Amino acid sequence: QVQLVESGGGLVEPGGSLRLSCTVSGSTMDGYASAWFRQAPGKKREGVSCFSHSDGVIYYADSVKGRFTISRDNAKNTVYLEMNGLKPEDTAVYYCALATMLWFEDIPSIAPSEFGFWGQGTQVTVSS
Repeated sequence: QVQLVESGGGLVEPGGSLRLSCTVSGSTMDGYASAWFRQAPGKKREGVSCFSHSDGVIYYADSVKGRFTISRDNAKNTVYLEMNGLKPEDTAVYYCALATMLWFEDIPSIAPSEFGFWGQGTQVTVSS
């Protein structure tokens, strides 16, 4: 059974940084695209970033470009999200996920329906 566990969330002041980690078990990971989503209260779950199974980073939301960096270490079965210059609007529960499909080029968006395996989420709160 594929399982994902996120960690690294917390409370940070605007302009601060956090590094989220997601450890995957039950999968070799290199056969899946991985991604980070976030969901704030009363809002739909939105895609943040996606890392291809073979071709590196293929998606960043416009709202996080230049501030967030996705990376992964297949040997450690871990995907990361480095978040810098955090803003209050970044406050949300952050989820990592593995896709049920493959991409071979940059994509304009990612949708929750394209991902079949999810972690339970980690809370990120950006506030003074």
